[in-house]
Amino acid sequence: MLDPAPKMEIRDLSKSFAASNQALLVLDSINLKLYPREFVCLVGTSGCGKSTLLNIAAGLVTPTSGQVLVDGQQVTGPGSDRGMVFQNYTLYPWLTVAQNIAFGLQLKQMSKAEQRDRVNYYLNVVGLTQFANAHPKQLSGGMKQRVAIARALANEPEVLLMDEPFGALDAQTKEQMQQFLLTLWEQTHTTVLMITHDVEEAIYLSQRIYVMSARPGRLKLELPIDLPIPRDLEVKLSPEFVEIKRQVLHALRE
Repeated sequence: MLDPAPKMEIRDLSKSFAASNQALLVLDSINLKLYPREFVCLVGTSGCGKSTLLNIAAGLVTPTSGQVLVDGQQVTGPGSDRGMVFQNYTLYPWLTVAQNIAFGLQLKQMSKAEQRDRVNYYLNVVGLTQFANAHPKQLSGGMKQRVAIARALANEPEVLLMDEPFGALDAQTKEQMQQFLLTLWEQTHTTVLMITHDVEEAIYLSQRIYVMSARPGRLKLELPIDLPIPRDLEVKLSPEFVEIKRQVLHALRE
């Protein structure tokens, strides 16, 4: 059986920034594939270039060399084929929850009826139907992040890119959001590339992990996560989970 074509591919990608009189190499020869309906996490310490890599994949930053492809088409800038979720919610405070989710659909000039149907669908998917008319300041951190995820998914992107989406949340809310995201992924079959420095989070959520080395960022380990799906939080205590965690931590320390 032939492998499916990758949904997203990063080929021989490097990025340098000008620093004083020389070029500072931040990412070096990154090669990465993301297959349809796959959840992949990229793990690395702070400052290894993982946010830069995600911003290049989103089309917000231009690589020095190499390319990013989505469905075989080269990424040359931001596009509706990629949704982005940041750590700090980035909601519009003057808009209601429903209006925030509809924002990208208005830019696409979708009909009012279609917008309403799609917003209602994703409000239901993220469990916030009763908060449709609330404003962001009335929501908890976890709820704000659910709105941000719903807004990204409402555009029905080919790939959802997530930059440490639960980094600002307390430990308990973070675990709840991890469970929510896994359930959401099983429901929507969205292809996800997420970066995190939380090793347990990466193992719990993903089907495959890439481990990045620091300065310059290189991919040093690719690890399939053969844990059963659906997963509950108890899996974090299993011997299999602990062994994967040991391998990832070892790679990060080297």
